[in-house]
Amino acid sequence: MKKFSGMTFSDGTVEFTIHEHIAVLDRYEGREVPWTREINVVSWNGGQPKIDIRDWSSDHRRMSRGITMTEEQAMKMAAALVERYQEKAKLAKTKAQKNYPER
Repeated sequence: MKKFSGMTFSDGTVEFTIHEHIAVLDRYEGREVPWTREINVVSWNGGQPKIDIRDWSSDHRRMSRGITMTEEQAMKMAAALVERYQEKAKLAKTKAQKNYPER
């Protein structure tokens, strides 16, 4: 994980501080300036830092609409996704066993 040392920006209407970079989920190279979809810990307008998922310009001065959530909400989401993918893996394994039974 790349740590940000409190990158704070203000465009006159909104101020934000990126406290921690967690991951890049996707890259959009086809634009004049590449953007990335990222998970970060961000505080908005002096509020408490929250988990934040949105697209960012390469210099992190511009962003798209996104979603913010508390740590508790993010943990619930992570648990729900883990459960979903474990269930999908179990179903895939069951289907494979039906198609190719062990001898």
